[in-house]
Amino acid sequence: MSQLVSIIVPCYNAGPWLAATLASVQAQTWPHTEVIVVDDGSSDDSLAIARRHEGPAVRLVAQANAGAAAARNAGLRLARGDFIQFLDADDLLAPDKIARQMEVLAAAPAGCIAAGPWGRFEHDRSTAVFAPEENWRDDTPVAWLALNFAGRGMMPPAAWLTPRPIIEAAGPWDERLTLNDDGEYFCRVLLASAGVRFCPEARSYYRSNLAGSLSRRTTAAAWRSAFLSHELCCQHLVAHEDSLRTRRACADLFQRLAFALYADEPSLVAACEEQVRRHGGSSLRPEGGWSFRLAAGLLGWKTARRLQAGRHPKPSCD
Repeated sequence: MSQLVSIIVPCYNAGPWLAATLASVQAQTWPHTEVIVVDDGSSDDSLAIARRHEGPAVRLVAQANAGAAAARNAGLRLARGDFIQFLDADDLLAPDKIARQMEVLAAAPAGCIAAGPWGRFEHDRSTAVFAPEENWRDDTPVAWLALNFAGRGMMPPAAWLTPRPIIEAAGPWDERLTLNDDGEYFCRVLLASAGVRFCPEARSYYRSNLAGSLSRRTTAAAWRSAFLSHELCCQHLVAHEDSLRTRRACADLFQRLAFALYADEPSLVAACEEQVRRHGGSSLRPEGGWSFRLAAGLLGWKTARRLQAGRHPKPSCD
């Protein structure tokens, strides 16, 4: 097999981590790769670091700051590969990650997408914790998304490897989105696929707890992006299959967002709750320690959440 894999690395102020990320890319045992680094208007030394790695197999694009989704789209427009690997500029791949997934896809039915285990770490990848989730398995697109919507498994962009026809069928990243842009994008990718093939040996490393990370932003604009991405995910899923299980999955997705939003964005919480009702209701309960669960059982989850946040409880009928 001589299929080319395009590895797209969007980069914004990732100077402390970019060299390690590119080293993990250049250490891949799969011999046919191209790397496209898209610097999204960094103000640190990211661009200089990327330039040191430029060569025949590593291309660098610099653009004005437009967001991670726009940077990934810029990389996609330049990609020549038969398969696409997205890799955030602070994450890492195991040396055989791509090779292992290429083997799995070669043996799988046409139209499948490959996933793999991912470990969460902060500084040293040897400390990464690989905590298996329910969706670490072969699955159909709808069943996989139902687990994801209910909070029973996620998959960061680095963990996937996707054949180009599926990427083209899914369409570009939605540049309106910031928070959960990857969730909305891979929802479309999965629904354009024939299913997930999970490769237990194909490891990737997800760096967490970084200051300024998009996943840690809780501004009003970020929450609006999350709400829009959830709306879009549900539209995609129900358009693909309108059934009791897909509507329950959508209700679960919005219920989880309501838990996360409360009590910082009351108008969006109300909008989430309307979506939960519209899709038939959810039986999910917010996660927390024993004291939170006790308070939620006695007083309702909203009052328990206010108490947890140190806010004066108001009368509640939840």
